[in-house]
Amino acid sequence: QLQLVESGGGLVQPGGSLRLSCTASGFNLAYYAIGWFRQAPGKEREGVACISSSGGTTNYADSVKGRFTISKDNTKNTVYLQMNFLKPEDTAIYSCATEGACLRRIAPGDFRTWGQGTQVTVSS
Repeated sequence: QLQLVESGGGLVQPGGSLRLSCTASGFNLAYYAIGWFRQAPGKEREGVACISSSGGTTNYADSVKGRFTISKDNTKNTVYLQMNFLKPEDTAIYSCATEGACLRRIAPGDFRTWGQGTQVTVSS
Protein backbone atom coordinates (compact mmCIF):
# COMPACT_ATOMS: atom_id res chain seq x y z
CA GLN A 1 0.00 0.00 0.00
CA LEU A 2 1.41 3.37 -1.03
CA GLN A 3 1.54 5.86 1.80
CA LEU A 4 2.93 9.38 2.15
CA VAL A 5 3.55 11.25 5.39
CA GLU A 6 4.32 14.97 5.47
CA SER A 7 6.17 16.75 8.26
CA GLY A 8 7.97 19.99 8.95
CA GLY A 9 5.10 22.44 8.99
CA GLY A 10 4.69 25.11 11.63
CA LEU A 11 4.49 28.80 12.39
CA VAL A 12 7.11 31.08 10.88
CA GLN A 13 7.50 34.82 10.53
CA PRO A 14 7.38 36.52 7.14
CA GLY A 15 10.74 36.23 5.44
CA GLY A 16 11.54 33.03 7.28
CA SER A 17 12.16 29.50 6.05
CA LEU A 18 10.76 26.01 6.53
CA ARG A 19 11.64 22.65 5.08
CA LEU A 20 8.82 20.19 4.52
CA SER A 21 9.41 16.46 4.18
CA CYS A 22 7.33 13.87 2.37
CA THR A 23 8.33 10.34 3.34
CA ALA A 24 7.05 7.36 1.38
CA SER A 25 6.32 3.86 2.61
CA GLY A 26 5.19 0.81 0.74
CA PHE A 27 6.90 1.84 -2.47
CA ASN A 28 10.22 3.10 -3.82
CA LEU A 29 10.20 6.82 -4.58
CA ALA A 30 12.92 6.30 -7.17
CA TYR A 31 10.21 5.15 -9.58
CA TYR A 32 7.59 7.82 -8.87
CA ALA A 33 7.11 11.51 -9.45
CA ILE A 34 6.05 13.60 -6.44
CA GLY A 35 4.03 16.78 -6.33
CA TRP A 36 3.60 19.31 -3.53
CA PHE A 37 0.27 21.08 -3.28
CA ARG A 38 -1.32 23.57 -0.93
CA GLN A 39 -4.79 24.64 0.02
CA ALA A 40 -5.59 27.83 1.86
CA PRO A 41 -8.93 28.36 3.64
CA GLY A 42 -11.67 29.11 1.14
CA LYS A 43 -9.42 28.46 -1.85
CA GLU A 44 -8.93 25.60 -4.23
CA ARG A 45 -5.97 23.27 -3.93
CA GLU A 46 -3.10 24.42 -6.12
CA GLY A 47 0.09 22.82 -7.34
CA VAL A 48 3.28 24.27 -5.85
CA ALA A 49 6.13 22.12 -7.16
CA CYS A 50 6.84 18.69 -8.55
CA ILE A 51 9.80 16.46 -9.26
CA SER A 52 10.11 13.59 -11.70
CA SER A 53 10.96 10.03 -10.68
CA SER A 54 14.59 10.50 -11.72
CA GLY A 55 14.79 13.91 -10.10
CA GLY A 56 15.94 15.36 -13.40
CA THR A 57 12.83 17.44 -13.98
CA THR A 58 11.31 19.95 -11.58
CA ASN A 59 8.47 22.40 -12.10
CA TYR A 60 7.22 25.25 -9.93
CA ALA A 61 4.19 27.46 -9.69
CA ASP A 62 5.00 31.05 -10.69
CA SER A 63 4.10 32.23 -7.19
CA VAL A 64 6.95 30.26 -5.60
CA LYS A 65 9.67 30.31 -8.26
CA GLY A 66 12.96 31.50 -6.84
CA ARG A 67 11.77 30.93 -3.27
CA PHE A 68 10.90 27.22 -3.06
CA THR A 69 13.10 24.27 -4.02
CA ILE A 70 11.99 20.67 -4.37
CA SER A 71 14.50 17.85 -4.02
CA LYS A 72 14.58 14.12 -3.64
CA ASP A 73 16.67 11.73 -1.55
CA ASN A 74 16.00 8.23 -2.77
CA THR A 75 18.20 6.72 -0.04
CA LYS A 76 15.74 8.10 2.52
CA ASN A 77 12.69 7.61 0.32
CA THR A 78 11.88 11.26 0.99
CA VAL A 79 11.10 14.38 -1.02
CA TYR A 80 11.77 17.81 0.46
CA LEU A 81 10.29 21.23 -0.15
CA GLN A 82 12.63 23.98 1.00
CA MET A 83 10.63 27.18 1.41
CA ASN A 84 12.50 30.47 1.78
CA PHE A 85 11.37 34.10 1.98
CA LEU A 86 7.96 32.97 3.14
CA LYS A 87 5.02 35.33 2.79
CA PRO A 88 1.67 35.43 4.63
CA GLU A 89 -0.01 34.31 1.40
CA ASP A 90 1.97 31.05 1.61
CA THR A 91 -0.16 30.07 4.61
CA ALA A 92 -1.96 26.82 3.77
CA ILE A 93 -2.10 23.10 4.36
CA TYR A 94 0.67 21.55 2.29
CA SER A 95 0.28 18.02 0.96
CA CYS A 96 2.41 15.75 -1.17
CA ALA A 97 1.07 13.32 -3.72
CA THR A 98 2.28 10.59 -6.03
CA GLU A 99 1.14 8.31 -8.83
CA GLY A 100 1.11 11.18 -11.25
CA ALA A 101 3.24 13.06 -13.73
CA CYS A 102 5.42 16.12 -13.13
CA LEU A 103 4.22 18.50 -15.82
CA ARG A 104 4.59 22.26 -16.20
CA ARG A 105 0.99 22.59 -15.10
CA ILE A 106 0.98 20.92 -11.68
CA ALA A 107 -2.60 19.71 -11.48
CA PRO A 108 -4.02 17.97 -8.39
CA GLY A 109 -6.22 15.82 -10.60
CA ASP A 110 -3.13 14.25 -12.18
CA PHE A 111 -2.06 12.63 -8.89
CA ARG A 112 -3.77 9.71 -7.24
CA THR A 113 -2.23 9.00 -3.81
CA TRP A 114 -2.08 11.74 -1.18
CA GLY A 115 -0.62 12.36 2.24
CA GLN A 116 -2.61 13.89 5.08
CA GLY A 117 -0.99 17.31 4.90
CA THR A 118 0.91 19.62 7.23
CA GLN A 119 -0.04 23.15 8.25
CA VAL A 120 2.20 26.07 7.35
CA THR A 121 1.36 29.43 8.88
CA VAL A 122 3.30 32.57 8.00
CA SER A 123 2.51 35.34 10.41
CA SER A 124 4.18 37.91 12.62
